[in-house]
This record gives sequence, structure tokens and C-alpha cells, in this order.
Amino acid sequence: MADLKYEIVERIAILSEKGNWTKELNKVSWNDRPGKFDLRDWNHDEGKIGKGITLTEEEMQNFKQVLNSIEL
Repeated sequence: MADLKYEIVERIAILSEKGNWTKELNKVSWNDRPGKFDLRDWNHDEGKIGKGITLTEEEMQNFKQVLNSIEL
């Protein structure tokens, strides 16, 4: 299995923390590709990455509209 290469291009927000793990919204470049919005758990101390989702600019705009329409 090939190594996963990533670079956090922009740190946007830490949404929650539990021990050494944080749930973060960042812009991440995976395998030297252009950065995408990325929502996942991170453990920076141990270099671990949890499962998450990536969104293109267009998908993030659509997601933002959906979130704005939800009453919390």
C-alpha cells in the first residue's frame, strides 16, 4: 500500500476536542493535489488521522447553503 501524503494548507476550525484527538475543518492537499475542504479527526501528537470527508469548493458552497437552512 502506498504512503498517504498530505499537507494541511489552511487550518479553519477545531470543532471539538477529546483527549489528544480533535475534530477539525481544514483545507488539505492529499497526494500533491489541490487542497479540498476536509472534516475529520486528527491526533497530531501521534501523527494519526481518523476517517473523514473531503469536499470540493462547489460541494462546500452547497453544504453551507444546507446548513444555513437548518434551524438548530
